[in-house]
Amino acid sequence: MRKKVTLITGSVGEVGQALVEQLAQHGHDNLLTLDIRPMPPEFSGASTHIQGDIVDDALLARLVSEYEIETVYHLAALLSTRAEFTPVAAHQVNVEGTLRLLQLAADQSEWRNNPVLFVFPSSIAAYGIPDLETKARFKKVREWEWNYPITMYGCNKLYCEMLGIYFGKYLRQLAAEPPVMLDFRSVRFPGLISAYTVPSGGTSDYGPEMIHAAAQKRPYACFVREDSVLPFMIMPDAVKALLKLAEAPREALTRAVYNVTSFSMSASEICKFVLEAFPEAEITFNPDQQRQRIVDSWPADLDDHDARHDWGWAPDYDRERAFKKYLIPNIVNRHEK
Repeated sequence: MRKKVTLITGSVGEVGQALVEQLAQHGHDNLLTLDIRPMPPEFSGASTHIQGDIVDDALLARLVSEYEIETVYHLAALLSTRAEFTPVAAHQVNVEGTLRLLQLAADQSEWRNNPVLFVFPSSIAAYGIPDLETKARFKKVREWEWNYPITMYGCNKLYCEMLGIYFGKYLRQLAAEPPVMLDFRSVRFPGLISAYTVPSGGTSDYGPEMIHAAAQKRPYACFVREDSVLPFMIMPDAVKALLKLAEAPREALTRAVYNVTSFSMSASEICKFVLEAFPEAEITFNPDQQRQRIVDSWPADLDDHDARHDWGWAPDYDRERAFKKYLIPNIVNRHEK
């Protein structure tokens, strides 16, 4: 008999580690994790870990033969900056990997005669605002506005949202006996900041990079302008959003893709928080043209009204608490160790 599991792909990434930790702490002993990297030793025992590639058909076939997958948190992805340098590889991982997993979940839904819950973290990268003047006019962007991404990562995320909606609503709609559809749900995250994992190539990583450098007493040249504004969220709130959306009654949801956010800040405001904690920090601004262009195309804030209304979303951390209670003390403690 196949073991019932919750599958978490990309489990060694920033969001993945935090999600695995949270689920394990709340008594989930049926976690199956998948990543191209081994799980860190501190997570030993929290899950059954498989080291492998999401685009490996033989690996996915093995999963189906050994496990009954009830829930999928599909976090595996090549992030925005890296995806710009390797667009073909990004498409293979971000789109083809997601497509394979959606098909697997759809087949499992039919086999179980019960929908598999498929939770997909999307990104602010799915937006593309043409210029700073327009960005200033559209201060809070809704889910359906400015869906014109200018990056491969953003294109991948937007397309995968549509794939998820297709598999959740329209797959084999003309069949004589319509299949049981998977339950696809997605959150569009702002820039995510973690105190416990090192930034790994995200375009919004200048925030955490600034803090890590200051804690290590290293100079840091920020790759965006001082006036660059983006919405952010710290990792505990990101995990909270994923879990809260997963737990929401299906009948309460009015859409498949939801904005979530916490606080918006300029790069200079982040710098101010860092200098308050590390007065000796050496922080300069040396914008990288490519990354700056991407940041300028993303909204300064997200309108998450529907998430708040439909499933009670509300962040636990505003900017003050995020920096002073979570980010700075935990990053300092990390580097002191």
